[in-house]
Amino acid sequence: MCDINGGLPELRRRSDVEAGNGDGLIYFDGECGPFDIYSIKDASVDRLKRWRQAALVLNATRRFRYTVDLKSEEDKKQTIRKIRAHAQIIRAAHLFREAGAKVIGGYGVNQEQLASLTREHNLSALQEYGGVKGLADMLKTNIERGINGDDDDLVKRRNAFGSNMYPRKKGRSFWRFVWDAFHDTTLIILIIAAAASLGLGIKSEGIKEGWYDGGSITLAVLIVMVVTAVSDYKQSLQFQHLNEEKQNIHLEVVRGGRRLKISIFEIVVGDVVPLKIGDQVPADGILIFGHSLAIDESSMTGESKIIEKGARAPFLMSGCKVADGYGTMLVTSVGINTEWGLLMASISEDNAEETPLQVRLNGVATFIGIVGLSVALVVLIVLLTRYFTGHTKGPNGSAQFIAGKTKFSNALDEAIKIFTVAVTIVVVAVPEGLPLAVTLTLAYSMRKMMADKALVRRLSACETMGSATTICSDKTGTLTMNQMTVVEAYVGIEKIDPPNNSSVLPPMLKSLLLEGIAQNTMGSVFVSEGGTTFEISGSPTEKAILQWGVNFGMNFDTIRTQSLIINAFPFNSEKKCGGVAVKLPDSQVHIHWKGAAEIVLASCTRYIDVNSDFLPMDEEKEMLFRKAINDMATRSLRCVALAYRSYEMKNVPSNDEELAHWELPQNDLVLLAIVGMKDPCRPGVKSAVQLCTNAGVKVRMVTGDNLQTAKAIALECGILRSDAEANEPNLMEGRIFRALSDAERQDIAEKILVMGRSSPNDKLLLVQALRKRQHVVAVTGDGTNDAPALHEADIGLAMGIQGTEVAKESSDIIILDDNFASVAKVVQWGRSVYSNIQKFIQFQLTVNVAALVINVVAAVSAGDVPLNAVQLLWVNLIMDTLGALALATEPPTDHLMHRPPVGRREPLITNIMWRNLLIQALYQVTVLLVLNFQGKSILHLKADNVYHANRVKNTLIFNAFVLCQIFNEFNARKPDEINVFKGVTRNSLFMGIVGLTLVLQVIIIMFLGRFTSTVRLSWKLWLVSIAIGFVSWPLAMVGKLIPVPETQVSKFFMRLLRRT
Repeated sequence: MCDINGGLPELRRRSDVEAGNGDGLIYFDGECGPFDIYSIKDASVDRLKRWRQAALVLNATRRFRYTVDLKSEEDKKQTIRKIRAHAQIIRAAHLFREAGAKVIGGYGVNQEQLASLTREHNLSALQEYGGVKGLADMLKTNIERGINGDDDDLVKRRNAFGSNMYPRKKGRSFWRFVWDAFHDTTLIILIIAAAASLGLGIKSEGIKEGWYDGGSITLAVLIVMVVTAVSDYKQSLQFQHLNEEKQNIHLEVVRGGRRLKISIFEIVVGDVVPLKIGDQVPADGILIFGHSLAIDESSMTGESKIIEKGARAPFLMSGCKVADGYGTMLVTSVGINTEWGLLMASISEDNAEETPLQVRLNGVATFIGIVGLSVALVVLIVLLTRYFTGHTKGPNGSAQFIAGKTKFSNALDEAIKIFTVAVTIVVVAVPEGLPLAVTLTLAYSMRKMMADKALVRRLSACETMGSATTICSDKTGTLTMNQMTVVEAYVGIEKIDPPNNSSVLPPMLKSLLLEGIAQNTMGSVFVSEGGTTFEISGSPTEKAILQWGVNFGMNFDTIRTQSLIINAFPFNSEKKCGGVAVKLPDSQVHIHWKGAAEIVLASCTRYIDVNSDFLPMDEEKEMLFRKAINDMATRSLRCVALAYRSYEMKNVPSNDEELAHWELPQNDLVLLAIVGMKDPCRPGVKSAVQLCTNAGVKVRMVTGDNLQTAKAIALECGILRSDAEANEPNLMEGRIFRALSDAERQDIAEKILVMGRSSPNDKLLLVQALRKRQHVVAVTGDGTNDAPALHEADIGLAMGIQGTEVAKESSDIIILDDNFASVAKVVQWGRSVYSNIQKFIQFQLTVNVAALVINVVAAVSAGDVPLNAVQLLWVNLIMDTLGALALATEPPTDHLMHRPPVGRREPLITNIMWRNLLIQALYQVTVLLVLNFQGKSILHLKADNVYHANRVKNTLIFNAFVLCQIFNEFNARKPDEINVFKGVTRNSLFMGIVGLTLVLQVIIIMFLGRFTSTVRLSWKLWLVSIAIGFVSWPLAMVGKLIPVPETQVSKFFMRLLRRT
């Protein structure tokens, strides 16, 4: 195989191939096959071009219509470069077009002035406006309480400054899809042949009778084109809806003093927007205040440099990501008035991508296409040879061609008919429905997964999830409810019972504690006008601690105004803590820390008792605190400690630049409190974990929490089945795991079920170790630092509620409700995608084999084919589009979760499928060939007119063949189950398509005989047709009792080939 890791042999992972050659196609070691696409996430453009060029494709437009348009990707990059270079000109054009539509509306500044300010990063102009405070006043915004935010205010702002939306490129129209369908090479050849046949027919038989042959083929081709276009158009609308969902980011704004969660499209100029690490900047704006705020502007500048923001660099650009710190911004430009808006308006989102199944199925289609072309060529040569040598007989038994006597026009007409049959065999033989079936089942699954709270960002993740062998899940919010409450608290050395009993706290300790709670937070508390209700915002941990402070009588706004934050260290998942330095009115400085209890405790040298005395943290007291932490952790409580220290103002850096890089002292801390927060397990999570375990998918918990807390939750969720399992190596801390060598990590990774006190880098190391052990790994994550692990995993699952925008952009699927039960449903849907494709392959290849064999045998032996061009086009429609719709949209069943994961190198066509396929194809070929050669005798038609007898016989063959496919569609639903009718009524689309196919078949036979060269069948022959089709049901049931070998057929033949 080809080296995918830059020539490092130790990193080559042969079985990490997501696509290619698992379908029985031949590959050789040391070679890189064109259908071997490795990780689809990182497949290069050159690699994608190679497999397309390797495919023998007659109708590339249709084959690759749902894969990446490589040319458009290059065009998109060029467009972005041009926009960056000419943003001002493009914006001026948009403003000119909208001139007169916008009014200033009583604001002290207009849109062009605001756009110029942020576009040019004009600091002097900002100072002329009076700084950010003066600009906010011009925009009628309070920088602390935000805008008023009522309906009238919002309408007025949108009229004056525009909305945070941009004109989107229109999707392709229905007629464009019709035009694309018309580009199918085989259909074009058929239309040309039909036109020639039409002209010759009218010339020889007159317009009244002569147009039927050519007209019938033309009409059938048009129907195929329209049905294909309708199907493609519907899928494009679904992908368009998916794009809209992906772009609809929800974020917090401050309006009327309270934090509200709104859509990014509802942002208006003047809004005050809180920003934290991982957020996307929703519009252009000016920084109001920030602490350690750093912005990744690579999406706009193309340079991966992190820019620190502060008083000297306050300008923020829409579309950039917060790399570190937190702060608030004033929105100054939205929508098309931002450079990001121009970019989005000028490029169109494209969901198309090569998925592993598409690559493999294109390989299968190419292989079968070669066979089909060969068969069609044989039929063409045999029929032409028989015709021109006088061996083809007419209805009266005489030779159709006699050299020197047959008219040229008649000979040409017959030659065209023979050519048309050969081309139609190609249409039927080349299974273009295979790639279409992938698209249909993915589109259907994506729509249904949205209802199951999973938003698919990357199509390939749908099917890859079906191969997942392990899930590395977060604890908080995924396995638990993310609804934290302080249920236990130690202040000083005493346990407070109940935890909100403030009467036992001395005034000094209470003052310091509430100061730390109010200032060292990214959350907020909004108090209603009457002071009776509180709205608390922030992360679940922040909300729990703020609520605890409110229960103590904390006045959040008052405490925030009593001291000034001079520097902050935002919570860091590596250090597991965050701190803030505040300056008091008397110039004292307090540094407050909050974080993982045992980590903060390790930095404490003193504690305060109930008498407000500062006592040393000796070994005995430290052990008491550690015992309290462990006791809480074993009861699945999250333990957080709050501590502080005083600091001399003279030691604080005096200039802004030094202050921005000042590391807050974390030594010599005074312990204020340790709290235990309860976050209960989600209902149903235990059964979801059990479901995954039964399906052969191992669930592992990776959490930043204390190991004892993680163990308690793991036992509650069923990840650990008993206390006997709760020891190393099943249970391990992140620091121990990261200290191991690569080889040791790979060995131990297989056994780890719970990893506590882990950092995002530990999660990444675990993912890498598992993938090297050939696991297909799914990972959940919500933080910015989880992005590398989400990207490295085979399937990255970001959390929709708590997840940052950076995490979401690195993910493949977004779990909208943050619930592990939804992750289990994604696994089920992933398996359903793969299963549905296999059902369709079995159905389609049965039709392929039967149609080809029947026509080839009849052509070679009798010089005629029982299935003509129009009939084969109808069969093609049943087989391709309608068959794909019926079988690719089967909902998932519980049966899927009682089998092991599908290996990424598993053959697409399993031994079970080969057995079912061959039994049905053999039955159909046998019965229909018997009818073809002995039909006149069996049906007692020998006494009839030869022409009429042949028409009746061929009509019966055609009718029986179509009904066999209708009955066999039911068999294809359950390839490995006896009861093929289980749950069939729940799939209304399947029942509707089967019913529609049957009705149309009746109409074709009874009313459209002139077009399809058929005759009306008597009720007896209808019963014969139905009986022939019906036999496929008991035959399938009996066939499923035949055991199949464990060794795959494809591997068996490959071994034979290698031996020879």
